[in-house]
Amino acid sequence: MKFDASQHRCTIIIDNALPAGLAINAASVIGISFGRTIAGLVGPDRQSLDAVNYPGVISAPLPVLRASGEALRHFLSVAEADNEMYVMPFSALAQSCKTYDEYGERISAVNSDAIALVAIGLAGPKKKVTKMTGDLPLYK
Repeated sequence: MKFDASQHRCTIIIDNALPAGLAINAASVIGISFGRTIAGLVGPDRQSLDAVNYPGVISAPLPVLRASGEALRHFLSVAEADNEMYVMPFSALAQSCKTYDEYGERISAVNSDAIALVAIGLAGPKKKVTKMTGDLPLYK
């Protein structure tokens, strides 16, 4: 996906039941993955008047919302069926692993319907993302 802030929106949705520390972890991981996989999402570096460099940040708002685990599964299926949407699922399994190798071994040994989601990231056309997530509360 090539992100254009004038046409696209992105958001992170966290499971209501996730404790705060794990919720912060999930949002951080999704944010890093978004920056790596969505072209145009991160803007260019900027410099202050005294020439201190500030690395590029996300070029659009990134609300962090709350929903039930069941709703996360629903949003995942809707987004996966739409070729204009980009979805980044994040699992409880990932949060339980100590290394990336362990994660790779464990995730490849189970079917996706048996993997509990704790958060998802969504990016796509503004109207579609808003329609899907407009009623969700902000994570506070």
